[in-house]
Amino acid sequence: METLRERKKQRTREALLRTALELFTTQGYEHTTVDDIAAAVDVSQRTFFRYFAGKEEAALALQDMTVSHFLEAVRERPPHEAPMEALRQAVLEGWDTLNEVIQSVVPVELYLRMYQVIESTPVLLAAHLRRSVEIEEAIARILAEREGVDLDTDPRPRLAVALFGGVMRLTERQWSSGEDVSLDAMRALTVSHLEQVGPALSESWRTR
Repeated sequence: METLRERKKQRTREALLRTALELFTTQGYEHTTVDDIAAAVDVSQRTFFRYFAGKEEAALALQDMTVSHFLEAVRERPPHEAPMEALRQAVLEGWDTLNEVIQSVVPVELYLRMYQVIESTPVLLAAHLRRSVEIEEAIARILAEREGVDLDTDPRPRLAVALFGGVMRLTERQWSSGEDVSLDAMRALTVSHLEQVGPALSESWRTR
């Protein structure tokens, strides 16, 4: 059971995170300082740094949460599923509980707006892509363990994840630049792209 102290620390962290995202999405990441965030929550700068290493970590904190959620979903997929199917089902079924994960900290609408800030802010986009490389390696390790293969000698886990990561990155780009930036729109685009992977790789693209 959580102690009163632990609950207070969690509330402070969530208040700092929520405030940081609100400021990033209203006045811009580059124009928001740690002092701005701390002052809005009525805590010291030192308190902010107890919870986050800096602005970047706060800006990407929700993405870290959703990644952890996805990795756990991959681990729990039935062993009979082929690797690509396990990844596909993990991300699609993950949408059903993503709302709960995000809503426990911030409104989903704020999470979606922050996605657009990341895409339009070079320093955040660079950090997001850098982390994506680390995430893909973690997924490849999970797949290798699932399938009982050696990640160092068998290229298939990393090949599968490279393909999957490319699809998800394309989805992020198209969704963030589209007119409909709802969670339903992102899910629909994800479904559409994942369903096209097989035909795109194995069938002719020419029309007669």
